[in-house]
Amino acid sequence: MHTETDRCVRAVQGKDARFDGWFFTAVLTTRIYCRPSCPVVPPKPENMRFYPSAAAAQQAGFRACKRCRPDASPGSPQWNERADLVARAMRLIADGVVDREGVPGLAARLGYSTRQIERQLLAELGAGPLALARAQRAQTARLLIETSELPMADVAFAAGFASIRTFNDTVREVFALSPTELRARAVRGGRRAPATTGAISLRLPFRAPLCPDNLFGHLVATAVPGVEEWRDGAYRRTLRLPYGQGVATLRPQPEYVACQLALTDLRDLTIAISRCRRLLDLDADPVAVDDLLRADPLLAPLVDKNPGRRVPRTVDAAEFAVRAVLGQQVSTAAARTHAGRLVLAHGEPVEDPAGGLTHLFPGPEALAALDPETLALPRTRRTTLTSLVAALAAEEIALGAGSDWDEARTRLAELPGVGPWTVEVIAMRGLGDPDAFLPTDLGLRRAAQELGLPATPAALTARAADWRPWRAYAVQYLWATDSHPINHLPAV
Repeated sequence: MHTETDRCVRAVQGKDARFDGWFFTAVLTTRIYCRPSCPVVPPKPENMRFYPSAAAAQQAGFRACKRCRPDASPGSPQWNERADLVARAMRLIADGVVDREGVPGLAARLGYSTRQIERQLLAELGAGPLALARAQRAQTARLLIETSELPMADVAFAAGFASIRTFNDTVREVFALSPTELRARAVRGGRRAPATTGAISLRLPFRAPLCPDNLFGHLVATAVPGVEEWRDGAYRRTLRLPYGQGVATLRPQPEYVACQLALTDLRDLTIAISRCRRLLDLDADPVAVDDLLRADPLLAPLVDKNPGRRVPRTVDAAEFAVRAVLGQQVSTAAARTHAGRLVLAHGEPVEDPAGGLTHLFPGPEALAALDPETLALPRTRRTTLTSLVAALAAEEIALGAGSDWDEARTRLAELPGVGPWTVEVIAMRGLGDPDAFLPTDLGLRRAAQELGLPATPAALTARAADWRPWRAYAVQYLWATDSHPINHLPAV
């Protein structure tokens, strides 16, 4: 995108927010970089330079605009749409792998050398993994500076900086203000969130439009007791994080998603934000998705009625895989009951003074020790569940942020009792593949038939070829034709 100069110039001149996160505009005369939608008067085209990432603009010597705050724009949708090496690397960097394990750890997870990772990221993004992680740390630091009352030393530690000096130098370089000046400016500008004991409040941006109905409706209707709940107009859930536990409270608003994070260790802030964004599919490009689906005359009325549907995803793909197996051939209520029993028996307790959350969903290691005879499931499904848990615990199946989608599908399909429906629903909601498709799903086939689309799996798959690479979103639009509570925003 950033190499298409004429298109980028038009986006900047039109202040087009659809391109925020796709590229960044640097101005030669001011040495500042901005979002395409920056409200200031656009510079002359000859003074514009375009970069594929904030890190690349920073490395070229540009500072973040204080007006449009480009570091707070939605992430590029490419990293959730694509399954290649660069996209997998970017998902892992967003999940904090470089901060925790360094570039060698990133390379090891991806199965490439550090040199190969560096070369590919530099070629496409203009910055290597260390620079990309540094830009992310700067964004986290600004967030903590502006929305919390933490001492600056704690902010530096929580954002992942190795020293106070590096923290101060980075903030000055990126934002042209010291940390203290940045906090004072936030107070004057009214951006400071109300102080909340033990929690950080922030806004999660997204590309408009966003239809919250099926997104929050699905999460709430399938919520596991003790792990998830709908309270006071917000979806809440517990989080298992690298350094500790967390509770996320997510409330849909017209222009953003209000997010409150209560964390036992602030070093988990960046990872928690990344996982909440992934859960709500907030980095999607709804205009691109809807434009393609609208080209089908039978889907067009559904898209026009409620544009901007997202795919409800997960904060933990391994958790979702277990829940997908528990949900095989049973009702939503039965699946919740089975999952709730697992949580009570094997989940780690948490404290939630603000609500009714009681446990973390048990990880594969905890579930690997369960006695299958204690499960109120058919024997074949017990075998499926224990086989899945054993494979996840032994790391024979990788479902994390940087996993290879095709490899994961192959490994899942080798497990007893895991058929195409289970593989694809895990690919759609666990792995985040935007082209995952469920032609054998009874609800999807019923909706297709009522709409005049083919209802047999083979014929529906053939028709859905025109919906690629957004078939997972087509599934959301078709499912939403049903009156099931899963497709509607819960009542406050």
